[in-house]
Amino acid sequence: MSKATRATKMLEQAGIAFTVHSYDYDPDADRIGVQAAEALDEPPERVLKTLMALVDGKPVCVIVPSDREVSMKKLAAAFGGKSAQMMKPADAERVSGYKVGGISPFGQMRRIPVAIEEQSMAHSLVFINGGQRGLQVRLRPGDAAAALEARVAPLAA
Repeated sequence: MSKATRATKMLEQAGIAFTVHSYDYDPDADRIGVQAAEALDEPPERVLKTLMALVDGKPVCVIVPSDREVSMKKLAAAFGGKSAQMMKPADAERVSGYKVGGISPFGQMRRIPVAIEEQSMAHSLVFINGGQRGLQVRLRPGDAAAALEARVAPLAA
């Protein structure tokens, strides 16, 4: 497995301190983010999942703890929209440039708005997908939010 992805290259170019962690990705897991947390022996609230959604029909990226669901109402509100829905997997792959299970908010094919769950900011370090299945980057949540110019908002249901 390559540890150099578009995501890690973006973080390096931004001067963000991070470490790379690989694990055995299980494509059959019911909850991919929770499976990553278990494989890394980390609490699921520190392993964040990256989801692709639409707010008023426009693509957005959402980062929430792996054991939480996104509130569509809160997601729409975070972007000043009226409605939100999850993006279909094929569309998420096309927009992000990553495969489902390996979608990272860093280094996506085009820059889209990002929101991160505010509770995630309370941790000293969090894990976020590093741009391929079975690869996570560990970094300070504030650094992630700054690099992504992310909105920090309540997003979890």
